[in-house]
Amino acid sequence: MNYKRFYIDGSAVFITIVTNNRNPILTNHVDILKKTLANVSNIYKFELTAYIIMKDHIHCILKPENINDYPKIIKSFKYSFTKNVGIVMPTYNKVWQNRYWAHIILNKEDLYKHLDYIHYNSIKHYNIPPKNWNYSSFITFVKNGLYDYDWCNFDDKNNVKEMNFE
Repeated sequence: MNYKRFYIDGSAVFITIVTNNRNPILTNHVDILKKTLANVSNIYKFELTAYIIMKDHIHCILKPENINDYPKIIKSFKYSFTKNVGIVMPTYNKVWQNRYWAHIILNKEDLYKHLDYIHYNSIKHYNIPPKNWNYSSFITFVKNGLYDYDWCNFDDKNNVKEMNFE
C-alpha cells in the first residue's frame, strides 16, 4: 500500500507512533524517550508543541523547521530510541510498527482539536485524568493558562471522546 504524505511549509504535524504488537514498554523508558527526542531535535530542528506518552504509543504535535523533515524525524526517533533503550534487534521495526499516522495541522481549530485529543488520551485508555498522568505536556499547558487543572470533566470528555487518531 502506498501512503501519500502531505507537506505544507510552516505547518505543525500531529503524529501517532505505536509499538509493534502494542508492546507496553514506553512508560518504562520515559527518560530515554525524552532524551532521544532532544537528541533528534538537535539534528532536525523542530518544536515539540504537545505530547503524551502512553504504554504502547505516543501522540505529539511537532513543528519542524523544514516540513519535509518530519518523516526523517520519526525514522531517526524510532531508530535512536531502540538503540538507546538497549533493545538488541535487527531493525527498529521489531520495537515499532512500520507505519505511523501523520496529519498536517490546518488551522487553529484543528490544532485545538488535536491538543484536546492528546491530553484526553489518559482518560481514554486508562481512565486517569490528565492532571494525574505524568507523561504528557498537560501540566505545562495548565501553567501557561491554556487548560484548567481539572479539564476533562464529564462535559469535556463528551466533546473529545468521539475523536480517534490511532
